[in-house]
Amino acid sequence: MPATLAQKLVAKPIVLAPGVYDALTALLAERAGFEALYLSGASLSYTRLGRPDIGLASVSEVADSLANICARVSVPVIVDADTGYGNALNVVRTVKSFERAGAAAIQLEDQAAPKRCGHLDGKALVTAAEMVGKIKAALDARKAALIVARTDAIAVEGFDAAMERAERYLEAGADVLFVEALRSLEDMKAAAKRFGYRVPLLANMVEGGKTPILSATELEALGFRIAIFPGALVRHLAFSAQEFLAILKKEGNTARARDRMFVFDGLNAVIGTPEMLALGKKYDKE
Repeated sequence: MPATLAQKLVAKPIVLAPGVYDALTALLAERAGFEALYLSGASLSYTRLGRPDIGLASVSEVADSLANICARVSVPVIVDADTGYGNALNVVRTVKSFERAGAAAIQLEDQAAPKRCGHLDGKALVTAAEMVGKIKAALDARKAALIVARTDAIAVEGFDAAMERAERYLEAGADVLFVEALRSLEDMKAAAKRFGYRVPLLANMVEGGKTPILSATELEALGFRIAIFPGALVRHLAFSAQEFLAILKKEGNTARARDRMFVFDGLNAVIGTPEMLALGKKYDKE
């Protein structure tokens, strides 16, 4: 049997999870050889709503996307559940919904509504006690999914306060810790030194964000067990799409972009069209 996410977290190498936002990007990531995926709330907001990551996506929209992804790929999926979409009772509903959809791990954060991307300024927090209650509610509600506890306290209360919050979240039973927006290599080392040997620690790599960008190998050497690159794929695809659309608008055809795109049969091969048509023939009437 394939290793579970929990098993991967206690073995080498570090779990490297690209950010995906729909079944196609999840399929492409799985085909590229990734053994875990991260359903990014930011990427989902960018693509599904065309809006920033400021808490606009609903629990049902995320659950729907998650279900489509988990129906298409077999690797474990970590899902960004924002604040749990409300209080501890909302967290119970969110965890049950996301686990039914196939989540291997569910990430909750200690921001207050309206939440925003961890690398945007102007965040606010709930109390540590309220977040502890949400973690306990999530643990009671889950059947097998790991619970990832994220603190955004560095930007609001400072590094030391973030460490104390992470300590409380670990004591509450969180399976994975995520200290968001670490500001320097020194802070990354300090967080890993304090927690890395006690619990799997997640590092968030955001190009242009608050945290220094390191490779998965470098993060593993520091003591991190999960490395996510949540928005990298959508930023790359958006950049490429903008370039492609400029070519089409200017030239009236796609010739100059043809070597950087799938042709019709190429994409059909990736998504399994021949196999599905063959399966359909099995049920054709005689």
